[in-house]
Amino acid sequence: MLTCKDFLKELADYLDEATDAELRAKLEAHISECPNCWVITDTTRKTIRVYKGVDLYPIPKDVEARLMSALEKKMAAKHR
Repeated sequence: MLTCKDFLKELADYLDEATDAELRAKLEAHISECPNCWVITDTTRKTIRVYKGVDLYPIPKDVEARLMSALEKKMAAKHR
């Protein structure tokens, strides 16, 4: 039986369907018996669905320029 820690290490591959059949069966057995990991899995799946439906909007050039300038200043200050 997997621990919750073991399950969480494999969660991304499980959701991407990148696990072999044996590991997938163990992960699904764990979810069926562990309400906490079931909630984490369900919430993560729902979050992925929401983000897949979001359109990306380009950043206006003036905002991008100000952001890059601020980041460059912050990085320069860190390396002094």
